[in-house]
Amino acid sequence: MADLTNLESKLGEVMGLAMAAQTATEKVSRLAADEAPELVESLDRMNGEATETERRCMAVVETIEGKKTAIQDEAAATKRKGAEMLKIYLDDDSDALDGFEFLTMAEAGEVGHWKVLKTMTDRDGDSRLSELCTWAIPIQERHFAEVNQGSVRLAAAEDPAAVSG
Repeated sequence: MADLTNLESKLGEVMGLAMAAQTATEKVSRLAADEAPELVESLDRMNGEATETERRCMAVVETIEGKKTAIQDEAAATKRKGAEMLKIYLDDDSDALDGFEFLTMAEAGEVGHWKVLKTMTDRDGDSRLSELCTWAIPIQERHFAEVNQGSVRLAAAEDPAAVSG
């Protein structure tokens, strides 16, 4: 297997996070469907944007000679880690608020990963990756803001004195 540079490895990670985000938004949409159907539209849009992010990442990966498989393996490993975290955090007793809290953590992580990739890209001078980061970062920041607002909205509807569980 080809050795990846830090930049190529980070590209694989953000691609894997986009893949994991698709699964996570689908799961949280199911949790929110009854409790907060008005939030599902935002989750559906986020899912579509995660799909587009994965596609755009793959388009860049396709241009990296001799490392496509290694970068895809990095993405798959990141997606698996995200799936494990999702499974641990959201169990059978989880509700929409739990789902939005998970997405808040996940989206914050995505924003951070994209900004790291952008910093590396700025030093490397890769215009394809720079363009991808310029496109993706505002979307990830919006996703974070939306799920954070969703969490707060759902929390406001909770009875703070009710027994949890």
